[in-house]
Amino acid sequence: MKDKQVTSLDSKTDHSSLNMAKEHPNLPFSPDHNPPNQRTKLGVLFHTSEPTISPLYDQYQAAGSSSHDPTPSISPYSSPANYFMSPSPFHQTSPFSKSPWNFTFQNSPHVQNNRLIGSLTREEGHVYSLASYGNLLYTGSDSRNIRVWKNLTEFSGFKSSSGLVKAIVVAGERVFTGHQDGKIRVWKYSDSKKVHKRVGSLPTTKDFIKCSMNPNNYVQVRRRRNIPWIKHYDVVSCMSLDENRGLLYSGSWDKTLRVWRLSDSKCLESVNAHDDAINAVVVGFDGLVFTGSADGSVKVWRRELVGKDTKHMLVYTLLNQETAVTSVAVNATDGVVYAGSSDGLVNFWERRKHELGHGGVLRGHKQAVLCLAAAGKLVFSGSADKSICVWRWEAGGVHSCLSVLTGHSGPVKCLAVQEHVDDGSGGGDGGWVVYSGSLDKSVKLWRVS
Repeated sequence: MKDKQVTSLDSKTDHSSLNMAKEHPNLPFSPDHNPPNQRTKLGVLFHTSEPTISPLYDQYQAAGSSSHDPTPSISPYSSPANYFMSPSPFHQTSPFSKSPWNFTFQNSPHVQNNRLIGSLTREEGHVYSLASYGNLLYTGSDSRNIRVWKNLTEFSGFKSSSGLVKAIVVAGERVFTGHQDGKIRVWKYSDSKKVHKRVGSLPTTKDFIKCSMNPNNYVQVRRRRNIPWIKHYDVVSCMSLDENRGLLYSGSWDKTLRVWRLSDSKCLESVNAHDDAINAVVVGFDGLVFTGSADGSVKVWRRELVGKDTKHMLVYTLLNQETAVTSVAVNATDGVVYAGSSDGLVNFWERRKHELGHGGVLRGHKQAVLCLAAAGKLVFSGSADKSICVWRWEAGGVHSCLSVLTGHSGPVKCLAVQEHVDDGSGGGDGGWVVYSGSLDKSVKLWRVS
């Protein structure tokens, strides 16, 4: 059986659009994969059972948006000096000392707007995922390590056996990581041991075993291979959190969108969303969820009551093109949706009364747009051309390119944005702190006004 081909940029895109990319098998090999034609025995499942997830969602709701950082909260953005602390002794005792990172500070008499502040560089491997929460930054890579940084000093870290880390989402005290082998791991910081501990997985072992007991719960995923519908069988490429409803969405290269309830870690629904790999899922505004796929489409979903059940129904398709959609971002305040694709373009749509109307196209890249991030009225686009474009939305759908951030020597794979907290007496906009992860083995820190 022939496998499809995808690019080495590790998201399923139209490889004809990326001259710099090599081809890889559609279903990447991982030593953690189970034999495709062999159904796991019940006894094995019990002997390899994982800890279940303690229901922390009520605590998370009660805590609101407060950081789960166990140390006293400080603002790392009060002055440029706060970005950089003395070297941490973490490397001396770290279990990840065989995969060290180096920090480089871009020396300047003062922090200017729209400029590079510093870089974290790995000695080996690539950076595939980022997530920021409070004053913590999480980085995922092909080493299976998730590193946690505080003020650009290594604060903590944890290692998974589930392969390349494709997506990271932080929900209160829990951290969710999506992996190349189709697994979603759940972690929680242990204040007593000062480490992140794995507290479970999605689906939980109990739910997986219960589901696998019923033959009617099996779906065919490949020729002569059936698995319980509750689990992804291919790369978990993206995740998004709906804080208001207490839901986590996961998109996969298996073409499905899954909905998880945070309060009890239940899989509520599996949606056959696209005809090809899902590269992006984002919770938006007005109860809408947006997905982008290698099939070239951007779809809009809404959770609705169907009979006695609540299901996600397709509202409409925003885009249907030949080139792959690689990324999606949402400006929820102004009702703007962005979709990057492998042809280097960023399409956007604006909320108009009871529908979303196509607003235009942003043209700023020569190669595929691999990641998008929205913050306030700004949207950031990272590309295979090694650059990051900073766009500002204005009423009427007008977008202006404020800056092009250059400094990476490889494709920009992921972005994370935090609001910059200005400690001055002036009440102006403090701007944004942007983290960019690249296939050049580095994470760069930028200050954007």
